[in-house]
Amino acid sequence: MEWLGIAMFAGALFLLSFGFPVAFSLGGVAIIFALIGSAVGEFSFSFFNAMPSRIFGIMSNYTLLAIPYFIFLGSMLEKTGIAEKLLETIGMLFGRVRGGLALAVVLVGALLAASTGVVAATVVAMGLISLPIMLRYGYNKELAAGVIVASGTLGQIIPPSVVLVVLGDQLGVPVGDLFVGSLIPGLMMAGAFALHVLIVAYLKPEVAPALPTNVRISGKKLLVRIITVMLPPLVLIVIILGSIFMGIATPTEAGALGSLGTIILAAVNRQLTWAALREVCDATLRITTMVMFILIGSTAFSLVFRGLGGDRFMQHLLVNLPGGKVGFLFVNMLVIFLLGFFIDFFEIAFIVIPIFAPVAQQLGLDLLWYGVVLGANLQTSFLTPPFGFALFYLQGVAPPELKTEDIYRGAIPFILLQLLVLTLIIIFPQIVSFLPSLSSS
Repeated sequence: MEWLGIAMFAGALFLLSFGFPVAFSLGGVAIIFALIGSAVGEFSFSFFNAMPSRIFGIMSNYTLLAIPYFIFLGSMLEKTGIAEKLLETIGMLFGRVRGGLALAVVLVGALLAASTGVVAATVVAMGLISLPIMLRYGYNKELAAGVIVASGTLGQIIPPSVVLVVLGDQLGVPVGDLFVGSLIPGLMMAGAFALHVLIVAYLKPEVAPALPTNVRISGKKLLVRIITVMLPPLVLIVIILGSIFMGIATPTEAGALGSLGTIILAAVNRQLTWAALREVCDATLRITTMVMFILIGSTAFSLVFRGLGGDRFMQHLLVNLPGGKVGFLFVNMLVIFLLGFFIDFFEIAFIVIPIFAPVAQQLGLDLLWYGVVLGANLQTSFLTPPFGFALFYLQGVAPPELKTEDIYRGAIPFILLQLLVLTLIIIFPQIVSFLPSLSSS
């Protein structure tokens, strides 16, 4: 009766493809197939005895506590206008440079994406803040759209990131090590985007012009703005990452410190209002609740899936793929890449990765490297037409003059750059393992 496990997996994907809530799709499919399995004598309801302890294990998971902290941190930067002022300041800093605004989008997008860790929030925020400014100053529509959606997906791999926290929990890898290992790949991604912008601006100056003279500031005014607007958030990010990398704080403790730091920054900038705090808390509560309900639904799903023998079937199938490690990695990357078109990262992490992770461990893959490769792969899938989530998010807030085909064409060069970096990570695992090896020694 191995077909029951496969049918269960297919049923969950079928419901998700029609837009049903993920947590209820997983839980509902679990109950339906538990009844079917018990009717044919293939499933025992005693498996559900483990459900309460699993749920309490999720609720008491110290690693997962970092999720609301990092979501709060990113939402506070966004809702209080700190991210907008940061973008404007970096834009003025690079004002004389062709493509300076696009470079500012890459830098701020990386910071905001890393702290928020949610692609939707980052792309929407960057679209609302930077897209009108870039179009006003004569930027090419395709370049403007492409750099925003690409920068918004950097949160998949640049630490500190909610995505990496979830990956570390699911793979059983210390989140701090995952942060350290993903730092170089994340910087490579951001560097590739910035280099692309500079080359395009050099070859076609009309595509990404410098800021007009009348809107630039320089000298003492620029220095004061850098010190008051740009320096504090950058110092906060450095403190968060430094405390994790040096082993002074866990990611959860660093997230709490970062949340407190953003509250202080907002208060100093006189942006800490009750309305802003309410919006930040509401966004944090909504996303965190979504993650917890998905976890509960996926726990029920995995219990029934295991009870029907689906995990043994999938493990046997994946271990015996042609090509060994290479074959497994190819199928793994292809499945996760395609799923990234239709469902969000959290769903993929809680449904698919528990199936693939034991096989990766059995085949002797380095789980730290494997986690970074997964993050980079998902980042690419979120950007790829026609179903990439990041493209839809930008389309939802874009002005009427920016058409869907402009967004699609603008994303293509950045997809190729992401695939290049992903290929380098796979061919040269030392890119991931270098910094963790230094910290361990």
